[in-house]
Amino acid sequence: MGGPGGKSAERDLGRLLSGMAPALHPGRFVFTTVPGTTAPPGLSPVVTVVEDEGLTLVVQQEDADAARLTYDFVAGWITLRIHSALDAVGLTAAVAQALAEAGLSCNVVAGFHHDHLFVPHERAAEAVALLEQLAERSGQ
Repeated sequence: MGGPGGKSAERDLGRLLSGMAPALHPGRFVFTTVPGTTAPPGLSPVVTVVEDEGLTLVVQQEDADAARLTYDFVAGWITLRIHSALDAVGLTAAVAQALAEAGLSCNVVAGFHHDHLFVPHERAAEAVALLEQLAERSGQ
């Protein structure tokens, strides 16, 4: 199976961890929900999930505020820039464990090319530093 530019997605846990290259996106992101299966006009969600109860959206906080959508959790969005295989084993567990040991919650979304982490916004820079430390330890 080829990936971008014909490259295969990475499956080896050591290479996934050492090469994850976490990148923090600018902005504040929130999880909200709307009825049905379609995002309201004018919103550009970065994640959508269809659930029995409605459509979950992850959107920029200012967009949710403008649309008068409710939310409880304000997150920083971190992308692990390594192209991880969807059937790779252990990456989510290792990342979640490292963050959990520091008392950080983490909501993980797998995209086709990358894994995306949503962590408490006020601790997002700390989460990136912890992930960079994990990558360094894994590369030794």
